[in-house]
Amino acid sequence: MNAALAAAATLVASAFALSTLDRWLRRRRPHDLAWTVSLALFAFGAGALWWAESVGWGLGVFRVFYLAGAILNVPWLALGTVYLLADRLPFGKRFADRVRGWLILISGFAVGVVLFAPTRATVTGDELPTGKEVFGVAPRVLAAVGSGLAALIIVAGAVWSVWRPRRGGSRLTIGNVLIAAGTLVLSASGTLAGRLGKDRAFAVTLLIGICVLFAGFLVATSTRPVRALDQTPTQELAADVAR
Repeated sequence: MNAALAAAATLVASAFALSTLDRWLRRRRPHDLAWTVSLALFAFGAGALWWAESVGWGLGVFRVFYLAGAILNVPWLALGTVYLLADRLPFGKRFADRVRGWLILISGFAVGVVLFAPTRATVTGDELPTGKEVFGVAPRVLAAVGSGLAALIIVAGAVWSVWRPRRGGSRLTIGNVLIAAGTLVLSASGTLAGRLGKDRAFAVTLLIGICVLFAGFLVATSTRPVRALDQTPTQELAADVAR
């Protein structure tokens, strides 16, 4: 079951990443590119979990899982939120470009740290190990700061959208709220771990969270009202995917 859930999360994240990549290639909007990178990282993290649940954990697959699934994915998701709101702020685009530049540098630094960090224990077996069991301080600090600060930015973006609605702002507000909700679902794996186990909790929250995130992407960037008179919300989302 864990392997099946991880496989489903991998396939869903990959499909959504291809969708946002197509949107970026057609429209060249920077938030679509940031979301594409984030979803690709989610796919790598879920793929590493899929591999581990199928053949067992090893140090190499845990490094990929930790880097893509615990450090880099949420910061790139937050960059999409920054770009999404940048057009509505003075000098917002310039600020977002600077954030992207710093994030690229930090991402490269994180890759070096995680791939070459010394380990405290051998990674084997069928159960997902924790970062505290395997790594020293540096990778764990990157995970805590990256995920925590980035999630705070996403939630703050949703609150700002609700507090300061603008023309056409209903789509942006609902989209940002869905993105924040998806982020909170992804962070709920620790809460569910006691009931489902670490591996299954991560797979379940990843699968549900990515679906909520993608719904937020579609709503926030839709060119039509969220509730058209002649379409249900499900039909609108399906039309966006088809485009």
